[in-house]
Amino acid sequence: MQTNWQGVPPHRLVTIGDSLFHGFQSGAVYQTDLSVPAIIAYELGCLDTFRRPTYGGPGGLPINIELLLRTLEQRYGEQLSWWEVPAALFSARQWMDTLEDYWERGPGSVIPHVNGVNHNLAMYGWDLRDALSQNAKACRDRLAKPKDDLVTQVVENNSERAALRVYPDTDARGSATLFELAEELGEEGAGAGADCGIETLVVSLGANNALGAVTRLKVVWSGDGYDDPDRKGDYTVWRPSHFAAELAEVVAAVRKIKARHVIWCTVPHVTIPPISRGVGSKIEAGSRYFPFYTRPWISDRAFDPRRDPNITADEARAVDSAIDHFNDAITGVVRQARSDGLDWFVMEAAGMLDRLADRRYIDDPTARPPWWQRYPLPAALSAVSPPVTSRFMISDRRGGRADGGLFSLDGVHPTTIGYGLLADEIIRVMRRAGVQFCRTDGVTPRPDPVSVDFGRLLRRDTLLTRPPQNLAAGLAVLGWADEAFDLLRRALPF
Repeated sequence: MQTNWQGVPPHRLVTIGDSLFHGFQSGAVYQTDLSVPAIIAYELGCLDTFRRPTYGGPGGLPINIELLLRTLEQRYGEQLSWWEVPAALFSARQWMDTLEDYWERGPGSVIPHVNGVNHNLAMYGWDLRDALSQNAKACRDRLAKPKDDLVTQVVENNSERAALRVYPDTDARGSATLFELAEELGEEGAGAGADCGIETLVVSLGANNALGAVTRLKVVWSGDGYDDPDRKGDYTVWRPSHFAAELAEVVAAVRKIKARHVIWCTVPHVTIPPISRGVGSKIEAGSRYFPFYTRPWISDRAFDPRRDPNITADEARAVDSAIDHFNDAITGVVRQARSDGLDWFVMEAAGMLDRLADRRYIDDPTARPPWWQRYPLPAALSAVSPPVTSRFMISDRRGGRADGGLFSLDGVHPTTIGYGLLADEIIRVMRRAGVQFCRTDGVTPRPDPVSVDFGRLLRRDTLLTRPPQNLAAGLAVLGWADEAFDLLRRALPF
């Protein structure tokens, strides 16, 4: 690997990714200062200069489930009585109407003027093809004149509105993709007397090439048009050969970016997050899989496979197998790059989530493969009571959390401390690459071991410190909201 680096790159950290890096949580991208890249930048000592998109209004885009539940809790208390349902439905629609007005006609409809290229180039819902082909001009062209829809009440073109805050607001860069913007940052090293413009580039893409299987509870394998932005929405899981073909294009784009170190994150198994809950007992002793996977608010007793949305054990196994092939392709890419003399690394996001999977492995020792070891939580998180888990979050009647803690209220994306764990693993890889971390002054070196300040994140994690109390009814409120106004589809449009 190259070690004769020259000069100091002007950009310490640049990231290209999807919702896991964008800062998406509980159905919305909102507090981007708590995204994975921003947490790393804080520990690097460069958060003040780390450029990232920002989102205001009533909880960001597209819909902040946490804020919606807190609004309902404030008006109707911890439990929703049957006679309050019509009024609660009206209140929820009023809240969503305010959200829609803000982004379509109010202050949120104005795209902020930003000249510089963001260091965090992540966009929720985007897969490999989106990152390769989407640009600011295309997003602006798709922004149709909004209408106040009393039926669907969802922010129209919310993805485009969010993306236009990721891109710089200049016509000269209107056709640039995320990779081309990163390439521009990489070229800035020459002016600073450095061999490259980026010290560390982190790439986290691919989850959205399989996530639709659990967000839509439908397995549709990619076919013709998988690489067409206008047709690929028909598919929820990419065939490994199609993923590999698109990954090759991503690799070619990354190789053009002048970065000292490149870290590739593997794709987590999407069947583990609690958005799809395994029903009943495992299909057999030693198996990882449940007979069916459905929404977390549908109980075992109430579940009916003929009526309720679900995927089967065989479908879940096939999706996991496809992701294993995705990750084989990613590690193969890194292996080849290292043999070519490039300083590329892998961060095992998939293995990390597997080691945190309660229902799959922690609760079932017979299902654990030989390589499996429980993930050691940092001391600050180990001390949290009750212990944090990968189950869906619910609160108790005393005002605290009863279960969950690693996943936010959309059942897909981590909480703030969950993002901290991802950031901590990337930091470990960066230290292996020789990246120097500094104190908050950005100058004074930090001694090893360098790790995330989880005490800081715990103080910022409102779902851990004071979860909405209407979750105490065992997800009944979320189930009602999903049935009443299709909450999940609005919060997870991808």
